[in-house]
Amino acid sequence: MRFYLAPMEGITGYIYRNALYSCYNNIDKYFTPFIMPNRNRCFNSRELKDVLPENNRGMYTVPQILSNNAEDFVKTALELQSMGYEEVNLNLGCPSRTVVTKMRGAGFLGEQKLLEKFLDEIFDTLDLKLSVKTRIGMEDAEEFYELIEIYNKYPMEELIIHPRLQTDYYKNKPNLDVFADALSLSRNRVCYNGDIFTKKDYEAFTARFPQVETVMLGRGMLTDPDLAGHITKGTLPDKEKFREFHDILCAEYEKVMSGDRNVLFKMKELWFYMIHMFPDSAKYAKKIKKAQHLNEYRAAVDALFCDRELRMPGGNEG
Repeated sequence: MRFYLAPMEGITGYIYRNALYSCYNNIDKYFTPFIMPNRNRCFNSRELKDVLPENNRGMYTVPQILSNNAEDFVKTALELQSMGYEEVNLNLGCPSRTVVTKMRGAGFLGEQKLLEKFLDEIFDTLDLKLSVKTRIGMEDAEEFYELIEIYNKYPMEELIIHPRLQTDYYKNKPNLDVFADALSLSRNRVCYNGDIFTKKDYEAFTARFPQVETVMLGRGMLTDPDLAGHITKGTLPDKEKFREFHDILCAEYEKVMSGDRNVLFKMKELWFYMIHMFPDSAKYAKKIKKAQHLNEYRAAVDALFCDRELRMPGGNEG
């Protein structure tokens, strides 16, 4: 099985990816949070920093582009190719209302004629690997059967399917019946994405879909950065390694951000997920959340690591 890191806006930037690679190195492809180009520029300063080759050494990194304009997409992809990237990814999955109302991300799925024209242009123009990350439709799962006919017209590197609708956001369960149909209908290689939080989730998924060779991990990885290792190698939770991962992240954010507030915002965002690795941790989570300065934050984190043992979500130790 191959594992990919899902792109999570504001979270899985180059600092996070480098810390993950340094401490665990269980991921085959690292997808960047989306780049949103326009006619005036390919990247803003944050996006450029995230894709600079010197910030992605050793990792197979795939920049993701969010656009409904073929010219903008091509211009950005060519710039990334000039940096040495071999593959770019098209975001057709973001369910955010602000994105969807501009007919981007999952919002593009509702304009199938325009989407097909867009894909015609980028596949005809570009000479590099193109993958697509998609949801199964906007409001109705039946939309997917028209979408797959469109996708089958193009030689994609792979089709990454999150089998939810745009209107689901991250609620409800992934539609595995539609995903099963996708496996039989797709002419492109298929990667699965959605709700694999634990080794048990992975085992249940592969029991139903043993033919799937690639899985993209998102929120499960944010909770348990060694999730891929637990799945493939049977590794157990390692509190020292987890602390090392945390400390690298915090130190690197301090280097590039000014002021405690910005660093704390980034770390607290991660603790929304990571706290689930520690049982009976509500009072520690509250102290982390309330910290206004880094010294308060460090004291709260020190107490958590001192008083609580690390455990896989769901209590699965093996």
